[in-house]
Amino acid sequence: MRLLHTSDWHLGRAFHRVNMLGAQAEFIGHLVTTVRERAVDAVVVSGDVYDRAVPPLAAVELFDDALHRLADLGVPTVMISGNHDSARRLGVGAGLIGRAGIHLRTEPSASGTPVVLADGDGDVAFYGLPYLEPALVKDEFGVEKAGHEAVLAAAMDRVRADLAARAPGTRSVVLAHAFVTGGEPSDSERDITVGGVASVPAGVFDGVDYVALGHLHGCQTLTDRVRYSGSPLPYSFSEAAHRKSMWLVDLAADGSVDAERVDCPVPRALARIRGTLEDLLADPDLTRHEEAWVEATLTDPVRPADPMARLTERFPHTLSLVFDPDRDEDESEVSYARRLAGRSDQQIAEDFVAHVRGAGPDPHEQGVLRDAFDAVRADETVREVAR
Repeated sequence: MRLLHTSDWHLGRAFHRVNMLGAQAEFIGHLVTTVRERAVDAVVVSGDVYDRAVPPLAAVELFDDALHRLADLGVPTVMISGNHDSARRLGVGAGLIGRAGIHLRTEPSASGTPVVLADGDGDVAFYGLPYLEPALVKDEFGVEKAGHEAVLAAAMDRVRADLAARAPGTRSVVLAHAFVTGGEPSDSERDITVGGVASVPAGVFDGVDYVALGHLHGCQTLTDRVRYSGSPLPYSFSEAAHRKSMWLVDLAADGSVDAERVDCPVPRALARIRGTLEDLLADPDLTRHEEAWVEATLTDPVRPADPMARLTERFPHTLSLVFDPDRDEDESEVSYARRLAGRSDQQIAEDFVAHVRGAGPDPHEQGVLRDAFDAVRADETVREVAR
C-alpha cells in the first residue's frame, strides 16, 4: 500500500505578516497532483490542519476545497487534530464526511478504533491519535499523573490490544501529533511542555509498522518506521535550512517500509544574513538573496539610521530586522528579549524567583510552578474549544 504522509498545514497562518493563503492553496494543488500521478492509495495528515482553534473563513474554504478534491480522486484520507486545531470543530460532521472516504480522527476515546483499508496483500489498520493534552485526557486513559508519555503510552496500549485481536498479517499505521525524543524543533511550533517534559521516547510506538508524526516542522527520520513529514511551508526563519517535503511510503506485504521524500513548492527562498548595515548593502556574495525573504541581523555597535528602508532597497523582501551589536557588554545591558530567547516559561519563572530572593526555587516550589503552568495551558485549551 502506498501512503502519502503530510502534516502541519497550518491553514490561515501568515509568515511575518505575509499572507500565505496563496502558497497554501498551491501546496494543496501539489498534494492532489502527487496523489494522482504517483498512484497513492491513502493520504495521512498528522495534525495542525489549521493554525488556530477558530480559523479564518478563507482557511476553512481552502480546507473544504482540499477535502472535495481528495474525495473526487477516490483515495481515502485519514486525518487527526493537532495542538493548534480545535478537535471538536475539526471533527464536526466526521461521520458524514467519512462516507466520502475522508476519515477525521479527533476523539481521544477512539484511539484504539482504526480505519481499516485493504489492498491486494490484506488489511491495513490506521489508528489516529489526535493531540492528547495530558491534563484533559488523563482520566480517559486512566493515568494517575498528567504527562505526554503516560497518555501516549496508554493510547498505544489500546492500539496494540486492538491490533492483537485482528487477523495475522494485518499491517498497522499510527498517526500521532507529539514531540518525540530525537526530533529537532524550530521556532514556529507551539510549546507543548507538560510536567517539565516536552518529549516522549520513540519506543512508545513499538509494535506497529509505520508511525506518521506531526508537530515538528522539519522533515525527519527518527527510525525507518517513525518519521515526521514536517510542514509543507516555512513559518519561521529558523526553518531557513529546511527542505520542505512529504513522505511517499510504500508499505509492503510483510510490513517493511520504503520511503521517498517528495518536495513541496517553494513560494520564496528564506535567507538569514548578518553583519553591519554597510557590509550587507555592499557584499557581492549576498546577491543570491536579493529576491528571498530575508531576516537581517545588524551587528553595528550603534544602531544606524533608517536601517529597514535602506535594507529593502537591496533586499525588497526583508521581513525581520534584528539588532545584535558586536560590543562588550555586561549581562545587565543585554536586552530583555535576548535574555529570554530560547527559555521556557518554567525557566523564566525560576529565574525570576532567583532574582527576587537570591536563590532559585527548591524541588517542591518547582513542582508548584510546573503545576501552575500546566493548569494555565489546560485552561487555555478549554477556552479555545469553548469560543
